[in-house]
Amino acid sequence: MNKLSLEKRAQILGMLVEGNSMRSVTRMVGCSINTVTKLLIDVGTACSEYQDKVMRDLPCKRIQCDEIWSFCYSKEKNVAPEDKGILGYGDVYTWTAICSDTKLVPSFMVGKRNAEYAHAFIDDLASRLANCVQLTTDGHKPYIEAVEGAFGSNIDYAILVKHYSNPGEAKQAQKRYSPSQFVSADKRRITGDPDIKNVSTSHVERQNLTMRMGMRRFTRLPHGFSKKIENLEHAVALHFMHYNFGRIHKTLRVTPAMEAGISDHVWSMEEIAALAD
Repeated sequence: MNKLSLEKRAQILGMLVEGNSMRSVTRMVGCSINTVTKLLIDVGTACSEYQDKVMRDLPCKRIQCDEIWSFCYSKEKNVAPEDKGILGYGDVYTWTAICSDTKLVPSFMVGKRNAEYAHAFIDDLASRLANCVQLTTDGHKPYIEAVEGAFGSNIDYAILVKHYSNPGEAKQAQKRYSPSQFVSADKRRITGDPDIKNVSTSHVERQNLTMRMGMRRFTRLPHGFSKKIENLEHAVALHFMHYNFGRIHKTLRVTPAMEAGISDHVWSMEEIAALAD
């Protein structure tokens, strides 16, 4: 069986993490869509397993969490009645956590935006931290119970609720493509003694933009949306492997993994591709 060279695999992965669709990659490198898909599955699986193994006892002090919307197979309104509520059909949310100091993303999860996935996500995050942290989330209600269940009282937890203006009907078309005007924000202490001046979700919201720019599946009004939930999970794992280990953060001048002390060098795409071997 023919196998792509390490250099060619690295080239394909580099295109994927820079926001190219799988079809466009096949045209640029001259290989089949099945080849690109299999590479994404193999490397995505390896990236997920590697990060799960090394993201332990992390020295994070300030964590921000959020969830970002995408869809799989079809838009929610077009999902067949027999597929309603099944993960992989319609709305899909990717839960992410980011360390404000190291910019490391220690935990991420693809799923529904409900209490079940909130508990699973926060439990996973708690298992990776070495210290008591200050945590900030938005006002999504499942977070509160999930944080209490995972951390108990051993956390400084606050929520940030943002309020936006409600444009009139004449501006509804514009609203589809532009966010409403920000009005105010409420910072609310939930558990412990969080430092109010550090209650923010700015870093995790900026991470949402990085995801939308770096993965074709997350762009607005996409043709390159995911058809299978498993491939979406593999793409997310590859994205965060590159973000955490292979991409120098502009403000840090090192990768987030280096800043957090779990890597001693900048990973090349060849190294990431070789994980599947």
